[in-house]
Amino acid sequence: MIPVSLTVDPAFRIGPVRRRTFGSFVEHLGRCVYTGIHDPEHPSADADGFRRDVVELTRELGVSTVRYPGGNFVSGYRWEDGIGPVEQRPRRLDLAWHSTEPNLVGVDEFLRWAALAGVEPMMAVNLGTRGVQEALDLLEYCTVRSGTRLSDLRRAHGAAEPYDIRMWCLGNELDGPWQLGHKSAYEYGRLAAETARAMRMIRPDLELVACGSSGSGMPTFGEWERVVLGEAYEQVDLVSAHAYYCEEDGDLGSFLASAVDMDRFVESVVATADAVRAQKKVAKRVHVSFDEWNVWYVHRAESRPPSGDDWPVAPVLLEDRYHVADAVVVGSLLISLLRHTDRVHAASLAQLVNVIAPIMTEPGGRAWRQTTFHPFAQASRYASGDVLQVAIDAPTYETARFGDVPLVDAVATRDEATGDVTLFAVNRSQGEPALLEVDVRSLPGLRVREATTFANPDHTWQATADDDSSVLPRPNGTAALADGRLRIEVPPVSWNVVRLAPVPAG
Repeated sequence: MIPVSLTVDPAFRIGPVRRRTFGSFVEHLGRCVYTGIHDPEHPSADADGFRRDVVELTRELGVSTVRYPGGNFVSGYRWEDGIGPVEQRPRRLDLAWHSTEPNLVGVDEFLRWAALAGVEPMMAVNLGTRGVQEALDLLEYCTVRSGTRLSDLRRAHGAAEPYDIRMWCLGNELDGPWQLGHKSAYEYGRLAAETARAMRMIRPDLELVACGSSGSGMPTFGEWERVVLGEAYEQVDLVSAHAYYCEEDGDLGSFLASAVDMDRFVESVVATADAVRAQKKVAKRVHVSFDEWNVWYVHRAESRPPSGDDWPVAPVLLEDRYHVADAVVVGSLLISLLRHTDRVHAASLAQLVNVIAPIMTEPGGRAWRQTTFHPFAQASRYASGDVLQVAIDAPTYETARFGDVPLVDAVATRDEATGDVTLFAVNRSQGEPALLEVDVRSLPGLRVREATTFANPDHTWQATADDDSSVLPRPNGTAALADGRLRIEVPPVSWNVVRLAPVPAG
């Protein structure tokens, strides 16, 4: 058994747990919207056609924000196509995913769904094929109370009160040559600054996200952030980061260490943003919105869009089926996001339903939880208060992609109001259990409230509509706390949550 020493001390506070860390993403891509959140023929559908079973799973998942309507889709989207009587809305070609967009769901429907699901909307504007005026029009439609053409149009469509949308993404992945309206860093930075400045003339209190790099492997990574923020720093609040991970060529060891890359990505973006801040001699800090992240097997056939004359509505696209190891990696990425809570102020798991998603549906039929559902739901439910840096003394293993990596990674949170402490930990070992000894002497008077482990001897086990419950987070009876030291045995390739609470008085 691998011996691992951890230390949790309230003096090593990183920052507050941010609810926006537990955001997700709904894009008009594949079956995410149509037969995902929206399926009028489903037995549970409401008057808007939204699946109540998916709403319930979204609430169970603990999603805080939802980014919409894209993604690559937004760079060619005409938002006004999706308002007004549904039967009068145009069908359009979606060039991003070689599909047909029927516009059955648009701005008003999505915002009603967000209210139903209890999530904060995070709206994206099209800066690919459109620009400042179209962003202003959408902002006016959504947020001005009344008395203008577009605000009164919204009221005529049934929304008497303005929508309270605070977070807005200024385009999507415009550093990528695949993106409609792909731009140089300077071109995009100028456009983002102009759009942000104009939007703030309507709503000065908006929280605006500039496009960062589409991935740390982009040839322009780093320089893109420097140039974009050089133009837009004073006008934006956050810069985006996007990253996807998968097991490549059977290299499970590197895959399990994916959070090392996320750590480096965040730290590089922060360093660049702070360098621009220093050069500009301003007090304001720009933070990170990690608004696309997940496990995605991008090279598989299910990620290949239609082609030629085939422009289907809601094709089956990007419907990865996740196994246990994928879920452990998702858990480790959540640990990374929490560990950087001082600078990562928002994040979005991409995506919510069917498309590389924790929730899957059958058209008109069942909905179920993928393996990746569970670490996200547990982190969202139990992370509260402050994030604490965990000192880790663990053996390392060699990876092909990231060098030597600790076999165990962990982060902790502490809620000062309740005294509750939660430890989140992953064991990256492929064959050996680990014995975690956690020094919590600086937090006296605690007991083990609950300890769970998500693992399976077969790390390739996948959930299905017929069986999504054979492998779940299970009680870990090895957890014991005595003399200020917590001990717990965790199996290989596992995600683990230990909840500590004050000993009841008396």
